[in-house]
Amino acid sequence: MEPNLDVIRLPLVSVKGVPLIKFFSEGIGQLQNFTALPDDLLISTYPKSGSTWISEIVDMIYKGGKLDKCFGTPIYDRVPFLEFRCPGIPSGMCKGLLETRKRMETGPRPKNTRFMAHQDTLAPVPAPQECAGSEGQVSIQTSTEDFSVLQNPKREIRKILEFLGHSLPEETVDFIVQHTSFKEMKENPMTNYTTIPSFVMDHNVSPFMRKGITGDWKTIFTVAQNKCFDAHYAEKMAGCDLSFHFEL
Repeated sequence: MEPNLDVIRLPLVSVKGVPLIKFFSEGIGQLQNFTALPDDLLISTYPKSGSTWISEIVDMIYKGGKLDKCFGTPIYDRVPFLEFRCPGIPSGMCKGLLETRKRMETGPRPKNTRFMAHQDTLAPVPAPQECAGSEGQVSIQTSTEDFSVLQNPKREIRKILEFLGHSLPEETVDFIVQHTSFKEMKENPMTNYTTIPSFVMDHNVSPFMRKGITGDWKTIFTVAQNKCFDAHYAEKMAGCDLSFHFEL
């Protein structure tokens, strides 16, 4: 029996000025108290800025590019979202921080555990591309200032390897580049989110991975709408030094 959509899609809740899904907001207390271990890895991204992409790349790096070790388990179970909570869904993606912490603290703790957290869930502040967090917590943070990962993915994967202190043979890096291409990931059920219930994400309405391009707004916005958006954007982002690329 499918959960009641009226219960799942409750009004958003403001947390430190950021509107969050009600169930996400309920887990923020535990999230803020989360203590990382020295070899934990936190991937921190802005929503819809390549979260799944960077998660798959990092997971493949840790598994030496062995596809058989990545296939069979959805990416949201391999790299669970700390803030994700949703009732009635039996998956790591939806266990939420409390359940994830319990599993990690009471059961065997794999080395180099990966977590995902959306940057604006923690605080609405700019994120540098990489940094070392508190409590020994290492993080990789993606930035919307630079879309070079789209233009030269191999170079960017090498940067991630360097940041993680890992090295892989050239042919393995090439394989990771190929496997994490948009085309491959869109067809991979372990990365395209087709394994979650349709009442959460109905791919008949819109697939999670659509076109894999930037600048698609041109096919949607009229000239007048774009002018209106530019004016609204300039007003709301006044004084902000972030620079976004809306097309390549």
